[in-house]
Amino acid sequence: MRAAWYEGNGAATEVMQVGEQPMPQLAAGEVRVKLHYSGVNPSDVKSRMARPLGSPFIIPHSDGAGVIDAVGAGVDASRIGQRVWTWNAQWQRPYGTAAEYVCLPSAQAVVLPDAVSFQAGACMGIPGLTAVQAVRIAGDVSNKTVLVTGASSAVGHYVTQMLKRLGATVIGTVGSEAKAAHAKAAGADHCLFYKTEDVVARVKALTGGKGVDAIIDMDFSTTIQWMAQGVMRPHGHLVCYGSNPPADISVSFRPMLFNSFTLSFFLVYELMPADRKTCLSQLTDMLKQNQLIHTIAAEYNLAQVVQAHEAVESGKLIGNVVVRLED
Repeated sequence: MRAAWYEGNGAATEVMQVGEQPMPQLAAGEVRVKLHYSGVNPSDVKSRMARPLGSPFIIPHSDGAGVIDAVGAGVDASRIGQRVWTWNAQWQRPYGTAAEYVCLPSAQAVVLPDAVSFQAGACMGIPGLTAVQAVRIAGDVSNKTVLVTGASSAVGHYVTQMLKRLGATVIGTVGSEAKAAHAKAAGADHCLFYKTEDVVARVKALTGGKGVDAIIDMDFSTTIQWMAQGVMRPHGHLVCYGSNPPADISVSFRPMLFNSFTLSFFLVYELMPADRKTCLSQLTDMLKQNQLIHTIAAEYNLAQVVQAHEAVESGKLIGNVVVRLED
């Protein structure tokens, strides 16, 4: 089968290869998916750059969408022919979705409603599930004000839509006018330009000096500084799923303690089984009811996988990047 892979860490142009790999072999309890699209996420880029391989090579990407064409022992044959999307395909193993076929446990191939494109399906594993879990952890957001950092990002765009459906007022941080328009199209009530504006001052102005009720955050290194300055009201809740460098981040203890802040962190790859089950159910319902806007910023073919990675690294595109596996 055709696939992309790397055998060491480094820049995409230096380490990514495209060619033939053996067809994956089904194990008991697994399904084989003939992939139509593979989703490229920032974590895929970071893994290629620096995560130890743990195997001779890595076929990257955890997210993908396609059709089940074979099943292993113990899997109902009725699954053959199902349109599906994948999660954690390349988590802690070398075989991801940057290939024509992938074999993985049956539970990691989720039925994709007929009305949802394969391109959108390839965006569900990391962006979609991260957004659902973040909003779930935030709790009851009805009639509350939530700050979404990176509201135009792949995750933030879905988070904004989900929050608005639940009756929240959304304040989003963005990096450009185009990204502000993207976030507002998803339902953001206010967009703040974090590169040029005093975000804390703007949030206080928009909330009558009280700060937001909750924050859904992709950059803890910056947001934790804002919290010490009053961006969130006492007893507020920060839900964090990512951060920019540095890896070691200082926290001002007294503002955290005296404001009784709640800080929650999660990694979408490591959701508890009960949480993942609920997230999958909720996300499936949203997809069936056509409640989500999906934005594909760029589509590449497998031979262009280097360009796909570079596009994600640039941070300039608005929306998700996918790689087409079909001719």
